[in-house]
Amino acid sequence: MSVTEKDVRYVAHLARLQFTDEEVEGLAKDMSKILDYMETLEELDTSDVEPLEHVIDMEYRLRDDKAKEPLPHEEALKNAPDADSDYFRVPKVID
Repeated sequence: MSVTEKDVRYVAHLARLQFTDEEVEGLAKDMSKILDYMETLEELDTSDVEPLEHVIDMEYRLRDDKAKEPLPHEEALKNAPDADSDYFRVPKVID
């Protein structure tokens, strides 16, 4: 399947995005490659493949949730650019 520059401009308009002519040309090529790859994948027989919740096995990727001692105030504040005895100081953002 071929994506035209007109298609890219239409989708960009719907998404309220602006691209230069060079970007539109590159995006058209990239999107065409993606759709060609999807057509290749459609040729595979996936009738015996069970749907997955995650592509990778998440069971072994997550660490155990263990409580630890919190950092002491001095340790937490030692790299702060500006702090008083108990808090981080940050610039005022609301007038």
